[in-house]
Amino acid sequence: MKKKQLKYDIAYLKMATEWGQLSHCIRKKVGALIVKDRMIISDGYNGTPSGFENFCEDEEGYTKWYVLHAEANAILKVASSTQSCKGATLYITLSPCQQCSKLIHQAGIKRVVYASAYKDRSGLDFLEKAGVELTYLPNEQE
Repeated sequence: MKKKQLKYDIAYLKMATEWGQLSHCIRKKVGALIVKDRMIISDGYNGTPSGFENFCEDEEGYTKWYVLHAEANAILKVASSTQSCKGATLYITLSPCQQCSKLIHQAGIKRVVYASAYKDRSGLDFLEKAGVELTYLPNEQE
């Protein structure tokens, strides 16, 4: 990887981390940015759908089934704009789950840069099989 690209990757991941702090979720705060041609075309964080209460967890502390993941929120934002994810890079603080991996591939995102790995690797395995370039950049990176 080129040195200049690495600098941008680190900066965008830091921004995604900051964006994730806007989440109302207690268990995990995840942020995402979609970048195309060096422009941020979308952002997202995990949370409940528009018009719902901002509490992500139920009384027992479990995540509610309808909470949207950060990358899904970012992709949905692009869908309601004039932009396209075709060929874009997704910066995400936590690697994608199976469901979000399908959305990422279908949206035409060609590269995913993530800071930490989700407990289930099957989303990453799917993206690899789909030909999406994966870059793991742990948070310690400065």
